[in-house]
Amino acid sequence: MEIKAKKYFLAANSMQGFVSHFDTFYKDDKQWRVYIIKGGPGTGKSSFMKFIAARCYDKGLKIELCPCSSDPHSLDGLIIPQLKTALLDGTAPHVLEPKHPGVIEEIINLGEFWDSKLLRENADKIIAASKENSALHLAVKGYLSAAGELYRDNLKLSRMFCETKALEKYALNLAKKHIPKKVGKPHEDIRFIGGVTPQGVVAFTKTITDYCEKVIIVEDKYGAAAGAIMSKIRDYALKCGHSIITLKSPFLPSELYEHIIIPELSLAFCTENEYIHFQSDVRRVHARRFYDILIQKQCRGRMLFNRKLVRDLLVLSCKTLAAAKASHDKLEKYYIDAMDFEGEMLLAQDILDRILKQ
Repeated sequence: MEIKAKKYFLAANSMQGFVSHFDTFYKDDKQWRVYIIKGGPGTGKSSFMKFIAARCYDKGLKIELCPCSSDPHSLDGLIIPQLKTALLDGTAPHVLEPKHPGVIEEIINLGEFWDSKLLRENADKIIAASKENSALHLAVKGYLSAAGELYRDNLKLSRMFCETKALEKYALNLAKKHIPKKVGKPHEDIRFIGGVTPQGVVAFTKTITDYCEKVIIVEDKYGAAAGAIMSKIRDYALKCGHSIITLKSPFLPSELYEHIIIPELSLAFCTENEYIHFQSDVRRVHARRFYDILIQKQCRGRMLFNRKLVRDLLVLSCKTLAAAKASHDKLEKYYIDAMDFEGEMLLAQDILDRILKQ
């Protein structure tokens, strides 16, 4: 049975380095129960989560799947909001340690199920594969960093020819029209629906279009206008007491908000650009109305040059991530051969029973 669920990335291979938001959704809330899974490559962390996800889905629970940005077919996390429960891969590069061990977080150690003697027999091959994988990820980091300088330059230029006053007035009116004030303590979850992956730049747009009754899309190939609108929407929604999901740019997460979801209103404000397109007949807000065309023309040549190089560097990054995944697959093979998966699945069933009894 196919599992229909919201999908988010909790981390991103960004142009600003690897960025993780694994601990943002539960923080110090003692009502949450978080299982942090530890283990090497190929030890079954993703399969462990998929087993529990399928059983919870069969029970009618709503779940959220968090694929791995370095391999979208694998899971980095599983969130069960109704039960305030999550399972998270706590290994590198998104190392997660318990802040309140035994109170909120619990560690699941899959290393209990491997044959250390067999792994040591393949030590040289394992170490070589690990070094190869690390070198490829380092290359990706360099390519994305270079792309980031060019992407940031285009963003800076677009802010120069953006008509700020008109834009801010429009964004505030848009927020007031769709977001009512309420009494409540606002909360913000930070995630991604897009990512740079071995399969290219991917985006889980259905997480928005399938689960929000109203979607307002801002089409902006330059970035400045949509980014400013999303920032204003975010601030206004939080000020009005709403809990929101802020979806950051997978390219420049510290500088751009791309989408804002307000779950209790079943409402989303989204950015559409060269790298993310929504299959929807929803009417678009065209951001070109907020740009000074005369100034934009003066920057056109430089921006086109930058955009082409960014595309080329992203293609190279994705190809290198695919090579890194191939080396990771080799590494996984040594661990798969050394694992007691039957014992591991018994533990998964035990954890599932504990989750469902909460």
